[in-house]
Amino acid sequence: MSLPTISRVPASGLLRSIRDLRWLLRSIAPLATPRRALTQMGYRRPGQPREDKPPWWRVKFDLSKGLKGMKRHFTLLKEEFFAQFIGPMGKPIIEHMLEQNQVLWEFRGPHSLQEWTISCDREIGGKSEIYLKVGRNNETCLLYGTLCSDPPKDGETRYSGYCTMRAKQPLASFDRKRYHDWSSFNTLHLRIRGDGRPWMINVIAETYYTHQKDDMYSYFLYTRGGPYWQDVKIPFSKFFLAHRGRVQDDQHELWLDKINAIGFTLGDKADGPFQLEIDFIGVCKDYAHTEDFAYEKYKRNPEV
Repeated sequence: MSLPTISRVPASGLLRSIRDLRWLLRSIAPLATPRRALTQMGYRRPGQPREDKPPWWRVKFDLSKGLKGMKRHFTLLKEEFFAQFIGPMGKPIIEHMLEQNQVLWEFRGPHSLQEWTISCDREIGGKSEIYLKVGRNNETCLLYGTLCSDPPKDGETRYSGYCTMRAKQPLASFDRKRYHDWSSFNTLHLRIRGDGRPWMINVIAETYYTHQKDDMYSYFLYTRGGPYWQDVKIPFSKFFLAHRGRVQDDQHELWLDKINAIGFTLGDKADGPFQLEIDFIGVCKDYAHTEDFAYEKYKRNPEV
């Protein structure tokens, strides 16, 4: 009886088949990864392990809290429905036509601090500290803390040292976005008392594209220091466009019809304590200011 012959596969063909098998396994591997690894898009410090929990595990279901939320949302919906018969934002149209000054944020008591959020580089491993509290007689807000520009020792972060205060996004019923309409005004008006440090004022407007979500308009706020208050008026034409802290070449004026929030940032690399006291933040109409935009606009195809 004759034995069956075994066909010998060339070495080149065997290596080629192994490479094809590895390519197939690589294409199948992402399908086997947990779905929660693909949905976690938040910031994670370098060197820290990824949280091995699905995002819905952090949700706490509470029936009484849900009923209170529904009652609050339906109350807001009722107010919005009847406010449109009075005028824009619930005020008669004649008031909007004659209004030259409008106070947006006025700090009068602890409840006024609920509209603001604070953050610093401690969230990414830094050493800065920031606090927000009501000033004396419950008539101002006091922003204070300590700035430290030492970067965290994670091997990747090279710069650090910032503290920010930002207003929350105004929301309508059922958590729909609302916007501040400043199209009738041309100047930002603040009453502050600082310690001599320069701050950065940031105005965040609504964008239409995803890659513009980090765009903001900024300008400098120079505080005098000392015990005296100062009234600061900054025209909106002075604000320049920046993306993640980098000034853009393609500059254009700020659209004032859809403003999301305003914020203050300290990052002057002067380590030590800081303090900023704010009385109110508002907008006004300055008829003596006729400038449309203070910076040169970049043209991709200039006219010859």
